[in-house]
Amino acid sequence: MKHSIDCPVSAAMDLAFHSASYPPSLSPTSTARRPNFNVSNKTFTVRNFSLPSALAYDSELESKKHLLLSSVQDTQRGLLTTPDQRSSIEEALVNVEGRNMGHPINLAKLDGTWRLQYTSAPDVLILLQAAATLPFFQVGQIFQKFECRDQSNGGIIRNVVRWSIPNLLEEQEGATLLVSAKFNVVSVRNIYLQFQEITVQDINISEELQALIAPAILPRSFISLQILQFLRTFKAQIPVRDPGRESVGGLYYLSYLDDNMLLGRAVGGGGVFVFTRAQSLY
Repeated sequence: MKHSIDCPVSAAMDLAFHSASYPPSLSPTSTARRPNFNVSNKTFTVRNFSLPSALAYDSELESKKHLLLSSVQDTQRGLLTTPDQRSSIEEALVNVEGRNMGHPINLAKLDGTWRLQYTSAPDVLILLQAAATLPFFQVGQIFQKFECRDQSNGGIIRNVVRWSIPNLLEEQEGATLLVSAKFNVVSVRNIYLQFQEITVQDINISEELQALIAPAILPRSFISLQILQFLRTFKAQIPVRDPGRESVGGLYYLSYLDDNMLLGRAVGGGGVFVFTRAQSLY
């Protein structure tokens, strides 16, 4: 798709030049001395001006990205998709990936927090399916957080899942499940993940549970307050590797990356991922 930027017509240019050069008090017929701009016989030609082509490229790319995000908008992050939708999403995904193919991974640009918009990864869809069918389980926002700004060949990746149990924890963000892994860049667009640990933290108990543990009547018992404090600061860490053994890992292909979009594919049929830039979590 090409876009052109039409130059102003010569009459408009003459009018603008006339107005700027000769104010009403100094018209061309005035006998007063006026500046002598001898440009009537000059022709100005601008060749190889790159701005229009750059604007056209960005416009086409942004259109493809917008189409991809629109195609995944009503899928509940991939949980509810028909075969036709999955086909359209894959086509839109490939169209965006093609604009970034072969470029090396920019770790400074990758660094930060990315919000999941869509996935076909079975392990994530099972989590979303459980939240959709079980009345006592909710899944909020899902993020990937990369920590690699000052690194040259890798860093840390954290998969962040906000979840809750209705009436016991705060809505959607009652607790955080954190899956941490180290990663190394192994080729132009591939990174290898080595999972380290699973953490449950940031527990926010509901007002109903707080009232049950420590009723809003004085005096509150010391034990009740201690229980509340323990729940609020609770943090459980579960290692996913045995000492002396190589940790569980996987290959992750970063198929597209710019300032506000990240696309990835888990190598080996693990699914695709569509992320957009989010505010920092910590």
